[in-house]
Amino acid sequence: MELLDVATTAARKAGEIVSRYFETSIAREVKDDKSFVTIADKEAETAIIGEIKKHFPEHSILSEESGAETQDSPYQWIIDPLDGTANFINGIPLFAVSIAVLKDGVPVVGVIYQPVGDSLYTAERGRGTAWNGKKVKVSDGTTEHAVITFSPGKKAKKHLNQLFGNAEDFVKSKRYLGCAALDLAYVARGGTEGVFFLGLNKWDYAAGVLLVEEAGGSITDFAGKPWVFGANDYFIASNGVVHPALLTLAKTIR
Repeated sequence: MELLDVATTAARKAGEIVSRYFETSIAREVKDDKSFVTIADKEAETAIIGEIKKHFPEHSILSEESGAETQDSPYQWIIDPLDGTANFINGIPLFAVSIAVLKDGVPVVGVIYQPVGDSLYTAERGRGTAWNGKKVKVSDGTTEHAVITFSPGKKAKKHLNQLFGNAEDFVKSKRYLGCAALDLAYVARGGTEGVFFLGLNKWDYAAGVLLVEEAGGSITDFAGKPWVFGANDYFIASNGVVHPALLTLAKTIR
């Protein structure tokens, strides 16, 4: 099977698992970083890893819950079996499965699956981005109509508050979705115009950044320099049109 086929199958299997637990009484654990993990995360991760190993046992894997399994291979799978766990356990339908494949450290396949709504976002390097099988592009929305979102890490709340408070001086409106994968998927399909990432992990954005790139979007660091995967966890992804305004907004951080 092709990489994208395996990633898609794995994402759908994980989505079926987490859907069974959604809006049920589910126990939660608090991890060292104060984030939540549930049996849904763990079972979904097991299903994804099982699917990968069935077809590509020689590939490396990095997953949020079980960490890294390194092999002598140019390929690495980066997995977030349930992004938006806090939303999930509180009955908020903004959560997703995120799976990326890297080759020599560069994303070549990205899949994000939102079980609620059965929305599947896929991308292959050089082949564009699709939403439920239909090719999509970033929006052409200007700052006058732009909606932007924010995905902060645990240590970035001060910067989040500064950016969030100043955002409407630069764009029409702002949101905080609580699901990094969907932040990027929505930019890629033209639903929103941009997102600020502040200090998150690779599994939070590995699949989504490829979706945005292949949909014609722009990704830079906060200084406007080209963004290299894994080199900087503070970056802006946008439709390109509003990018100059978002870079100016980034300068309001103190």
